[in-house]
Amino acid sequence: MTDIASRQVFRLPDLGEGLTEAEIVEWKVAVGDTVEIDQIVVEVETAKAAVEVPVPYAGIVLRLHAGADTVLSVGEPLIEVGPVIEVGPADNVDGTAPAAERDVDPDAARYREEEQAGSGNVLIGYGTGHTSGTRRRRRGVSRTANREAPDSASQPAAEPESTAGHAPRVISPLVRRTAREHGVDLATLRPTGPCGVILRRDVERAIAASVGVSEAPLDSVVPPAPVPVLTPPPSVTGTALTAERIPLRGLRRVVADKLTRSRTEIPDATTWVDVDATGLLAIKDALRQTRPDLGIGLLALLARICVAGLRRFPELNSSVDTTHAEIVRHGHINLGFAAQTDRGLVVPVVREAHLMTTAQLAAELTRLTGLARSGRLPPAALTSGTFTLNNYGVFGVDGSTPIINHPEAALLGIGRIIDRPWVSDGLVVPRKVTQLSLTFDHRVCDGGAAGGFLRYVADCVENPAILLVHV
Repeated sequence: MTDIASRQVFRLPDLGEGLTEAEIVEWKVAVGDTVEIDQIVVEVETAKAAVEVPVPYAGIVLRLHAGADTVLSVGEPLIEVGPVIEVGPADNVDGTAPAAERDVDPDAARYREEEQAGSGNVLIGYGTGHTSGTRRRRRGVSRTANREAPDSASQPAAEPESTAGHAPRVISPLVRRTAREHGVDLATLRPTGPCGVILRRDVERAIAASVGVSEAPLDSVVPPAPVPVLTPPPSVTGTALTAERIPLRGLRRVVADKLTRSRTEIPDATTWVDVDATGLLAIKDALRQTRPDLGIGLLALLARICVAGLRRFPELNSSVDTTHAEIVRHGHINLGFAAQTDRGLVVPVVREAHLMTTAQLAAELTRLTGLARSGRLPPAALTSGTFTLNNYGVFGVDGSTPIINHPEAALLGIGRIIDRPWVSDGLVVPRKVTQLSLTFDHRVCDGGAAGGFLRYVADCVENPAILLVHV
């Protein structure tokens, strides 16, 4: 029997930022796979980001302790790894598995011979700091087979014996899955592997033959065209609705908790103004033409304007400490910005934004947006914001009363920029107009400071040259 002490259980590690649980998104390995030290084995979603978790052990995967969509707390069992059982040439002379190996769990005894790969990435703040050279693999060729072919270099490969009447020998789970997905009966295949083992190429050859393509690789097989399904036209009353209950967890639960806390604790108020953004768009276009390498877009220009406005109105760059009944004005500007991703709305934070040039702001906004949309944003990049900028105009809406990102004191929203009639020098002319909405915590300031900040931002949007005076 396998020594229980040799089995190593890896538990969900502390992912930092005070996170206490994570949801299994996707397993990168299966039972029976061999893994290396620091190989990525699972992707989990915390309350703040998706994280790829490496395993600190090498060996064969014996058990996955949780399936996809399962929520685990830090410290709960995640994956169990056992040692790889080596079979030397002096062993197994009769071609049968040794007793120690026969006692192993059948799931643990299977392993994948093909397409083994590992990223070697190590979770930040976690890992062993070294990687193993290569994966250990069990040798399945016995001395009996070696005696039958003493000089394989000089003799042609012998035809494998027919396996008719016997259960097919398949080692690789990949081969089993491929056969199952394409409806291939393994018992009908003629194996070409050592000791009568069915390999992937045997399954691919059978798939190719079934569609009339000789010796075609699996990736080149074109499935038959699907038969069109005629669907009835929608009824007058609309399509049918399906009732369901969706668990509120992960990122969505954290967003819900923060928004609820914001509405519960913060006495917010919203003020807004329509502005002529024609001048700002002209500046953006000019920069794109003269310095396309800087990548300065509209969001970067608005971020620069917000930073300048917060310098003039520091009341809005603050938070409320309810424990000590104090208003805390921050000595730095960490500018958050809303980014829509496949996992929902997240707010990455540009740290020390007040120390950056417009080009540096543009580069950091681009970097963080890319990480957010790819699901690789580290949890630390979603915390410590002091003010949030939200361009909800990308959704085609004009205005909003946004909810403050607790524990911040204010949030500026920008609606879509469209052509509208505008009075300029006594004449009605078409201009690029947008609406700015500022939601602020009424505990940190009154309407005078909030209105002053919003008016300053609006003036900079309409006449960006104002920034040259105050920055």
